[in-house]
Amino acid sequence: MTRETFRDRHEGGRALADRLEGLADRSDVLVLALPRGGVPVGFEVARRLHAPLDVFLVRKLGVPGHSELAFGAIAADGVQMINRGVVSALGIAPGDVAAVIAEETAELARREREYRDDRPPPQVTGATAILVDDGLATGASMLAAVAALRRLRPARIVVAVPVAAASTREEFARVVDEVVCVRAPEAFHSVGSWYDDFTQTTDAEVRELLRRAEVERTDAATPD
Repeated sequence: MTRETFRDRHEGGRALADRLEGLADRSDVLVLALPRGGVPVGFEVARRLHAPLDVFLVRKLGVPGHSELAFGAIAADGVQMINRGVVSALGIAPGDVAAVIAEETAELARREREYRDDRPPPQVTGATAILVDDGLATGASMLAAVAALRRLRPARIVVAVPVAAASTREEFARVVDEVVCVRAPEAFHSVGSWYDDFTQTTDAEVRELLRRAEVERTDAATPD
């Protein structure tokens, strides 16, 4: 019998890669992982598809005092997705919203330097871009990523995750070209509940996986 949970993000990535094999060995395919948790998943997908791996930076905007609850997200090029219903319902003051946005914008810039160094951003125009994360709960961060990615004019946007809330998967099916998801339970609870090991991915692990992905692609392209 198939286990319901994934051992860790790497196993989730391998299961997801099984669903994406039709995109293997295509020169137009690019895997874009949402740091940090999406990078181990994206590493396995990119490896299986023989596709380049890069990060696509996005930050959740957490409710002050309850940072695990999102009221929106920000992504590259100043894209902001604010859930005004959550802001209103929780009475979050405009000054607090602005403070969270400023803090997360600074973290976005830090991660850009940390992960990419002097490497240019990926060339997305005309590509089939696969946006990967370790799971989708509300999908706020992924929605911001989709909005930012669309500005770069890819030919197709595919959202791919090992697990998602069923309602969130249906929402994304209406806004991107394709959604690929291994598990989409009605009783979702949280992304972490679908992994036996949901230890936070570190900046060092992100850098190492990006380095390994680049080395493996270079080695594969070099004649013996």
